[in-house]
Amino acid sequence: MYSKKPLFMATMDNNIRPADVSIDANRSLLLELLFSIHLCLVKMSDVWPSSSNDEQQTSESFQNCTDLTKGQHETEVFEGEESEIPKRYNSCPKNPGHKHFIPITQFKMTDLPRGYRDIELFEFIKATADRTVRIKVQKVSPNRPKFWPNSKDEYPFCNAQDDACMRMGTGEIKVYKFIDGCGYNGRGRNYNFLSGDRYEREYKTCPCEKCKQSDRPKNTWWEIFIHTAAHVVFDDSEASHTTLLLFYDEHDSSSCQVNLGNVSVESVNVEKDKSKLKCVTCDEKLGNRLYELMRHFCELWKKVKDKYKKKSKFTFIVSHPHGCTKQVSVGEWVGNHKFGDYSGTYDLTKLTYTTSTCPGSSGAAVHCIGFGTGHFHSGTLGKVNYSGVGHYMKKV
Repeated sequence: MYSKKPLFMATMDNNIRPADVSIDANRSLLLELLFSIHLCLVKMSDVWPSSSNDEQQTSESFQNCTDLTKGQHETEVFEGEESEIPKRYNSCPKNPGHKHFIPITQFKMTDLPRGYRDIELFEFIKATADRTVRIKVQKVSPNRPKFWPNSKDEYPFCNAQDDACMRMGTGEIKVYKFIDGCGYNGRGRNYNFLSGDRYEREYKTCPCEKCKQSDRPKNTWWEIFIHTAAHVVFDDSEASHTTLLLFYDEHDSSSCQVNLGNVSVESVNVEKDKSKLKCVTCDEKLGNRLYELMRHFCELWKKVKDKYKKKSKFTFIVSHPHGCTKQVSVGEWVGNHKFGDYSGTYDLTKLTYTTSTCPGSSGAAVHCIGFGTGHFHSGTLGKVNYSGVGHYMKKV
Protein backbone atom coordinates (compact mmCIF):
# COMPACT_ATOMS: atom_id res chain seq x y z
CA MET A 1 0.00 0.00 0.00
CA TYR A 2 1.52 3.27 -1.17
CA SER A 3 5.05 1.86 -1.09
CA LYS A 4 7.91 2.86 -3.34
CA LYS A 5 11.43 2.82 -1.91
CA PRO A 6 13.96 5.40 -3.05
CA LEU A 7 17.58 4.44 -3.65
CA PHE A 8 18.59 6.73 -0.81
CA MET A 9 16.69 8.17 2.13
CA ALA A 10 17.40 11.53 3.79
CA THR A 11 16.70 12.49 7.38
CA MET A 12 15.81 15.98 8.62
CA ASP A 13 19.43 16.72 9.58
CA ASN A 14 20.59 15.82 6.05
CA ASN A 15 22.15 12.53 7.15
CA ILE A 16 21.78 10.16 4.21
CA ARG A 17 21.58 6.42 4.51
CA PRO A 18 21.20 3.78 1.81
CA ALA A 19 17.72 2.32 1.49
CA ASP A 20 17.18 -1.36 2.18
CA VAL A 21 17.98 -2.62 -1.30
CA SER A 22 19.80 -5.69 -2.60
CA ILE A 23 22.74 -4.95 -4.87
CA ASP A 24 25.20 -7.04 -6.77
CA ALA A 25 28.74 -6.89 -5.41
CA ASN A 26 30.03 -5.88 -8.83
CA ARG A 27 27.95 -2.69 -8.63
CA SER A 28 29.12 -1.60 -5.18
CA LEU A 29 31.63 0.88 -6.54
CA LEU A 30 28.97 2.58 -8.66
CA LEU A 31 26.60 2.67 -5.71
CA GLU A 32 29.23 4.29 -3.52
CA LEU A 33 29.86 6.92 -6.19
CA LEU A 34 26.14 7.69 -6.54
CA PHE A 35 25.78 7.90 -2.78
CA SER A 36 28.60 10.46 -2.56
CA ILE A 37 27.06 12.58 -5.31
CA HIS A 38 23.64 12.48 -3.64
CA LEU A 39 25.14 13.48 -0.28
CA CYS A 40 26.85 16.49 -1.83
CA LEU A 41 23.69 17.61 -3.62
CA VAL A 42 21.58 17.45 -0.46
CA LYS A 43 24.12 19.38 1.59
CA MET A 44 24.30 22.05 -1.11
CA SER A 45 20.57 22.39 -1.70
CA ASP A 46 19.05 22.55 1.80
CA VAL A 47 15.89 21.17 0.17
CA TRP A 48 14.06 17.99 1.15
CA PRO A 49 13.64 15.38 -1.57
CA SER A 50 10.48 15.86 -3.61
CA SER A 51 8.12 13.01 -4.32
CA SER A 52 7.29 12.06 -7.88
CA ASN A 53 3.69 12.02 -9.09
CA ASP A 54 3.18 8.40 -8.09
CA GLU A 55 5.42 8.25 -5.01
CA GLN A 56 3.37 7.68 -1.87
CA GLN A 57 5.66 6.21 0.76
CA THR A 58 4.38 4.17 3.66
CA SER A 59 6.42 3.56 6.77
CA GLU A 60 7.06 -0.17 7.17
CA SER A 61 7.02 0.07 10.97
CA PHE A 62 3.21 0.20 10.99
CA GLN A 63 1.11 -2.77 9.95
CA ASN A 64 -2.13 -0.79 9.83
CA CYS A 65 -3.69 2.46 10.97
CA THR A 66 -4.57 0.96 14.36
CA ASP A 67 -0.85 1.03 15.19
CA LEU A 68 -1.04 4.83 14.99
CA THR A 69 -2.97 5.00 18.27
CA LYS A 70 -0.18 3.37 20.28
CA GLY A 71 1.67 6.65 20.74
CA GLN A 72 1.14 9.53 23.13
CA HIS A 73 -1.54 12.18 22.66
CA GLU A 74 -0.26 15.76 22.78
CA THR A 75 -2.82 17.59 24.84
CA GLU A 76 -1.15 19.69 27.53
CA VAL A 77 -2.60 19.05 30.99
CA PHE A 78 -2.44 21.48 33.91
CA GLU A 79 -3.36 20.88 37.52
CA GLY A 80 -3.04 24.56 38.32
CA GLU A 81 -3.47 27.81 36.44
CA GLU A 82 -2.29 29.18 33.10
CA SER A 83 0.66 30.69 34.95
CA GLU A 84 2.24 27.22 34.62
CA ILE A 85 2.62 27.65 30.84
CA PRO A 86 6.11 29.26 30.82
CA LYS A 87 7.40 26.58 33.18
CA ARG A 88 6.04 23.78 30.97
CA TYR A 89 7.50 25.40 27.88
CA ASN A 90 10.95 25.90 29.42
CA SER A 91 11.17 22.39 30.89
CA CYS A 92 9.82 20.50 27.85
CA PRO A 93 11.53 17.06 27.61
CA LYS A 94 10.46 16.38 24.01
CA ASN A 95 11.87 19.53 22.39
CA PRO A 96 14.33 21.21 24.79
CA GLY A 97 14.76 24.81 23.71
CA HIS A 98 12.10 24.40 20.98
CA LYS A 99 14.68 25.19 18.31
CA HIS A 100 12.40 23.83 15.58
CA PHE A 101 9.49 26.10 16.59
CA ILE A 102 9.29 29.67 15.28
CA PRO A 103 7.05 32.24 17.02
CA ILE A 104 4.62 33.54 14.40
CA THR A 105 5.66 37.15 15.08
CA GLN A 106 9.27 36.23 14.22
CA PHE A 107 8.52 33.99 11.24
CA LYS A 108 10.55 35.01 8.16
CA MET A 109 10.91 33.82 4.57
CA THR A 110 14.41 32.54 5.39
CA ASP A 111 12.91 30.13 7.94
CA LEU A 112 11.70 28.07 4.97
CA PRO A 113 14.01 25.64 3.11
CA ARG A 114 15.62 27.28 0.08
CA GLY A 115 13.44 25.50 -2.43
CA TYR A 116 10.32 26.83 -0.69
CA ARG A 117 11.16 30.49 -0.17
CA ASP A 118 8.17 31.59 -2.17
CA ILE A 119 6.15 34.69 -1.24
CA GLU A 120 2.78 33.00 -1.82
CA LEU A 121 3.71 30.01 0.34
CA PHE A 122 5.06 32.34 3.03
CA GLU A 123 1.82 34.35 3.04
CA PHE A 124 -0.22 31.13 3.02
CA ILE A 125 1.49 29.95 6.22
CA LYS A 126 0.75 33.30 7.87
CA ALA A 127 -2.87 33.09 6.69
CA THR A 128 -3.05 29.63 8.27
CA ALA A 129 -1.77 31.10 11.53
CA ASP A 130 -4.58 33.67 11.47
CA ARG A 131 -7.08 30.77 11.52
CA THR A 132 -5.31 28.84 14.28
CA VAL A 133 -6.90 28.89 17.75
CA ARG A 134 -5.91 27.76 21.21
CA ILE A 135 -8.44 25.44 22.84
CA LYS A 136 -8.83 25.35 26.63
CA VAL A 137 -11.05 22.62 28.14
CA GLN A 138 -11.98 22.43 31.81
CA LYS A 139 -14.13 19.31 32.00
CA VAL A 140 -13.70 15.59 31.33
CA SER A 141 -16.76 13.81 29.98
CA PRO A 142 -17.84 10.64 31.83
CA ASN A 143 -18.80 9.24 28.41
CA ARG A 144 -15.26 8.94 27.09
CA PRO A 145 -14.54 5.36 25.95
CA LYS A 146 -12.08 3.25 27.90
CA PHE A 147 -10.10 2.21 24.81
CA TRP A 148 -9.36 3.45 21.32
CA PRO A 149 -11.61 1.64 18.79
CA ASN A 150 -10.43 -1.86 17.83
CA SER A 151 -7.59 -1.83 20.36
CA LYS A 152 -6.72 -2.28 24.02
CA ASP A 153 -4.90 1.05 24.20
CA GLU A 154 -6.41 3.41 26.76
CA TYR A 155 -8.29 6.40 25.42
CA PRO A 156 -6.93 9.75 26.68
CA PHE A 157 -8.40 10.89 30.01
CA CYS A 158 -10.72 7.87 30.24
CA ASN A 159 -9.83 7.49 33.93
CA ALA A 160 -9.67 11.18 34.77
CA GLN A 161 -11.63 11.97 37.90
CA ASP A 162 -10.75 15.60 38.50
CA ASP A 163 -12.74 18.00 36.33
CA ALA A 164 -10.63 20.80 37.76
CA CYS A 165 -7.71 19.66 35.59
CA MET A 166 -7.30 22.05 32.70
CA ARG A 167 -6.02 20.86 29.32
CA MET A 168 -5.07 22.67 26.15
CA GLY A 169 -4.88 21.82 22.47
CA THR A 170 -5.04 23.55 19.10
CA GLY A 171 -7.65 23.89 16.36
CA GLU A 172 -8.28 25.60 13.04
CA ILE A 173 -11.37 27.58 12.11
CA LYS A 174 -13.55 27.69 9.01
CA VAL A 175 -16.04 30.53 8.69
CA TYR A 176 -19.31 30.69 6.74
CA LYS A 177 -21.44 33.75 6.19
CA PHE A 178 -25.22 33.26 6.25
CA ILE A 179 -27.82 35.60 4.77
CA ASP A 180 -31.49 34.65 5.17
CA GLY A 181 -30.48 31.05 5.85
CA CYS A 182 -28.17 30.64 2.84
CA GLY A 183 -24.49 30.15 3.68
CA TYR A 184 -21.29 30.87 1.77
CA ASN A 185 -17.80 29.52 2.35
CA GLY A 186 -14.51 31.37 1.86
CA ARG A 187 -14.64 30.76 -1.88
CA GLY A 188 -18.10 32.29 -2.10
CA ARG A 189 -19.70 28.90 -2.80
CA ASN A 190 -22.90 27.78 -1.11
CA TYR A 191 -22.08 24.06 -1.25
CA ASN A 192 -19.47 21.63 0.09
CA PHE A 193 -16.99 20.60 -2.60
CA LEU A 194 -16.46 17.08 -1.20
CA SER A 195 -20.01 16.09 -0.23
CA GLY A 196 -22.04 18.36 -2.51
CA ASP A 197 -24.24 19.39 0.44
CA ARG A 198 -25.55 22.94 0.37
CA TYR A 199 -25.00 25.38 3.22
CA GLU A 200 -28.67 26.04 3.88
CA ARG A 201 -30.58 26.41 7.13
CA GLU A 202 -34.29 26.03 7.77
CA TYR A 203 -34.14 29.07 10.03
CA LYS A 204 -33.71 32.46 8.36
CA THR A 205 -32.39 34.52 11.29
CA CYS A 206 -29.38 34.30 13.56
CA PRO A 207 -29.65 31.38 16.03
CA CYS A 208 -27.51 32.99 18.77
CA GLU A 209 -29.07 33.35 22.22
CA LYS A 210 -29.29 37.12 21.94
CA CYS A 211 -31.25 36.96 18.68
CA LYS A 212 -33.48 34.20 20.00
CA GLN A 213 -34.62 36.59 22.72
CA SER A 214 -34.94 39.58 20.40
CA ASP A 215 -38.03 40.89 18.60
CA ARG A 216 -35.72 41.90 15.76
CA PRO A 217 -33.25 39.04 15.21
CA LYS A 218 -30.59 39.63 12.59
CA ASN A 219 -30.85 37.92 9.22
CA THR A 220 -27.06 37.94 8.68
CA TRP A 221 -24.77 35.87 10.86
CA TRP A 222 -21.53 33.87 10.77
CA GLU A 223 -21.05 30.25 11.75
CA ILE A 224 -17.55 29.40 12.95
CA PHE A 225 -16.47 25.77 12.84
CA ILE A 226 -13.37 24.68 14.72
CA HIS A 227 -11.65 21.51 13.55
CA THR A 228 -9.55 19.67 16.11
CA ALA A 229 -8.92 16.17 17.50
CA ALA A 230 -11.71 14.20 19.18
CA HIS A 231 -9.49 13.48 22.18
CA VAL A 232 -9.20 17.26 22.78
CA VAL A 233 -12.96 17.95 22.91
CA PHE A 234 -15.04 14.78 23.05
CA ASP A 235 -18.69 15.83 23.44
CA ASP A 236 -21.07 18.66 24.35
CA SER A 237 -20.43 18.31 28.08
CA GLU A 238 -16.78 19.17 27.42
CA ALA A 239 -17.61 21.76 24.75
CA SER A 240 -19.76 23.66 27.25
CA HIS A 241 -16.60 24.09 29.36
CA THR A 242 -14.39 25.05 26.41
CA THR A 243 -12.95 28.46 25.53
CA LEU A 244 -11.38 29.33 22.18
CA LEU A 245 -8.66 31.97 22.02
CA LEU A 246 -8.08 33.64 18.64
CA PHE A 247 -5.12 35.84 17.63
CA TYR A 248 -2.94 34.74 20.53
CA ASP A 249 0.26 35.75 18.75
CA GLU A 250 2.10 37.56 21.55
CA HIS A 251 2.03 37.38 25.33
CA ASP A 252 1.16 41.06 25.67
CA SER A 253 -1.39 41.22 22.82
CA SER A 254 -4.52 40.86 24.96
CA SER A 255 -6.13 43.87 23.26
CA CYS A 256 -6.04 41.97 19.93
CA GLN A 257 -7.19 38.60 21.24
CA VAL A 258 -10.74 37.27 20.92
CA ASN A 259 -12.33 34.69 23.21
CA LEU A 260 -15.20 32.60 21.86
CA GLY A 261 -17.57 30.77 24.17
CA ASN A 262 -20.95 29.03 23.78
CA VAL A 263 -19.19 26.17 22.03
CA SER A 264 -21.06 23.06 20.89
CA VAL A 265 -20.01 19.86 19.14
CA GLU A 266 -21.23 19.65 15.55
CA SER A 267 -19.74 16.19 14.93
CA VAL A 268 -17.17 13.84 16.43
CA ASN A 269 -15.53 10.62 15.26
CA VAL A 270 -13.35 8.80 17.78
CA GLU A 271 -11.94 6.29 15.30
CA LYS A 272 -10.79 9.07 12.96
CA ASP A 273 -9.85 11.28 15.95
CA LYS A 274 -11.73 14.25 14.50
CA SER A 275 -14.01 16.73 16.22
CA LYS A 276 -15.84 19.68 14.69
CA LEU A 277 -16.97 22.38 17.10
CA LYS A 278 -19.33 25.25 16.37
CA CYS A 279 -19.84 28.86 17.46
CA VAL A 280 -22.27 31.45 16.09
CA THR A 281 -21.97 35.23 16.03
CA CYS A 282 -23.94 38.12 14.56
CA ASP A 283 -21.26 40.60 15.63
CA GLU A 284 -20.70 42.28 12.28
CA LYS A 285 -17.18 43.48 13.03
CA LEU A 286 -15.95 40.08 14.23
CA GLY A 287 -17.86 38.11 11.59
CA ASN A 288 -16.56 40.16 8.68
CA ARG A 289 -13.02 40.04 10.05
CA LEU A 290 -13.02 36.25 10.32
CA TYR A 291 -14.75 35.78 6.97
CA GLU A 292 -12.19 37.98 5.20
CA LEU A 293 -9.39 35.93 6.77
CA MET A 294 -11.09 32.84 5.36
CA ARG A 295 -11.39 34.37 1.89
CA HIS A 296 -7.73 35.41 1.94
CA PHE A 297 -6.68 31.89 2.97
CA CYS A 298 -8.71 30.30 0.16
CA GLU A 299 -7.24 32.63 -2.46
CA LEU A 300 -3.70 31.80 -1.38
CA TRP A 301 -4.41 28.07 -1.14
CA LYS A 302 -5.57 27.98 -4.76
CA LYS A 303 -2.24 29.45 -5.87
CA VAL A 304 -0.09 27.30 -3.59
CA LYS A 305 -1.77 23.96 -4.31
CA ASP A 306 -1.48 24.43 -8.08
CA LYS A 307 2.20 25.27 -7.71
CA TYR A 308 3.18 22.31 -5.51
CA LYS A 309 0.51 19.69 -6.25
CA LYS A 310 2.00 16.16 -6.18
CA LYS A 311 5.51 17.63 -6.20
CA SER A 312 6.38 18.16 -2.56
CA LYS A 313 6.59 16.44 0.82
CA PHE A 314 6.93 19.77 2.62
CA THR A 315 4.67 19.90 5.68
CA PHE A 316 4.02 22.67 8.18
CA ILE A 317 2.02 23.00 11.39
CA VAL A 318 0.91 26.08 13.32
CA SER A 319 0.08 25.24 16.92
CA HIS A 320 0.06 26.42 20.53
CA PRO A 321 2.70 24.19 22.16
CA HIS A 322 2.16 23.97 25.93
CA GLY A 323 -0.68 26.49 25.54
CA CYS A 324 1.73 29.29 24.64
CA THR A 325 1.60 31.73 21.72
CA LYS A 326 1.41 30.52 18.11
CA GLN A 327 4.46 28.73 16.76
CA VAL A 328 5.30 27.50 13.25
CA SER A 329 7.17 24.24 12.64
CA VAL A 330 8.23 22.84 9.27
CA GLY A 331 9.23 19.36 8.14
CA GLU A 332 8.08 16.66 5.72
CA TRP A 333 5.56 13.86 5.65
CA VAL A 334 7.12 10.39 5.65
CA GLY A 335 4.11 8.07 5.43
CA ASN A 336 0.59 8.14 4.00
CA HIS A 337 -1.37 5.24 5.52
CA LYS A 338 -4.67 4.24 3.96
CA PHE A 339 -7.56 4.04 6.41
CA GLY A 340 -10.38 3.43 3.94
CA ASP A 341 -12.24 4.77 0.91
CA TYR A 342 -14.18 8.03 1.07
CA SER A 343 -15.36 8.16 -2.53
CA GLY A 344 -14.26 7.28 -6.03
CA THR A 345 -11.98 10.30 -5.93
CA TYR A 346 -10.67 10.38 -2.35
CA ASP A 347 -9.08 7.93 0.07
CA LEU A 348 -9.12 8.32 3.84
CA THR A 349 -5.57 8.28 5.19
CA LYS A 350 -3.44 8.95 8.25
CA LEU A 351 -0.10 10.73 7.95
CA THR A 352 3.22 10.37 9.70
CA TYR A 353 5.63 13.30 9.59
CA THR A 354 8.79 14.82 11.03
CA THR A 355 7.28 18.28 11.60
CA SER A 356 7.86 19.17 15.26
CA THR A 357 5.00 19.08 17.76
CA CYS A 358 4.67 19.29 21.54
CA PRO A 359 1.99 18.82 24.19
CA GLY A 360 -0.58 21.45 23.26
CA SER A 361 -0.28 20.67 19.53
CA SER A 362 -3.05 18.04 19.51
CA GLY A 363 -5.73 19.06 17.02
CA ALA A 364 -3.51 21.39 14.97
CA ALA A 365 -3.97 21.22 11.19
CA VAL A 366 -1.24 19.32 9.34
CA HIS A 367 -0.70 21.12 6.04
CA CYS A 368 0.94 19.02 3.32
CA ILE A 369 1.08 21.40 0.39
CA GLY A 370 1.83 18.59 -2.06
CA PHE A 371 -1.58 16.98 -1.81
CA GLY A 372 -4.02 18.99 0.24
CA THR A 373 -5.42 19.49 3.71
CA GLY A 374 -7.86 17.83 6.07
CA HIS A 375 -5.51 16.06 8.49
CA PHE A 376 -5.17 17.12 12.13
CA HIS A 377 -2.41 16.26 14.59
CA SER A 378 -3.24 13.32 16.84
CA GLY A 379 -0.09 12.18 18.66
CA THR A 380 3.55 11.18 18.68
CA LEU A 381 5.58 8.00 18.62
CA GLY A 382 8.75 9.84 19.62
CA LYS A 383 10.77 10.55 16.49
CA VAL A 384 7.74 10.61 14.23
CA ASN A 385 4.35 12.26 14.72
CA TYR A 386 0.99 11.17 13.32
CA SER A 387 -2.38 12.62 12.36
CA GLY A 388 -5.98 11.60 12.61
CA VAL A 389 -7.83 10.56 9.45
CA GLY A 390 -8.09 13.01 6.55
CA HIS A 391 -8.76 13.08 2.81
CA TYR A 392 -6.25 12.24 0.09
CA MET A 393 -6.97 12.43 -3.64
CA LYS A 394 -6.50 9.05 -5.28
CA LYS A 395 -3.98 8.54 -8.04
CA VAL A 396 -5.66 8.98 -11.41
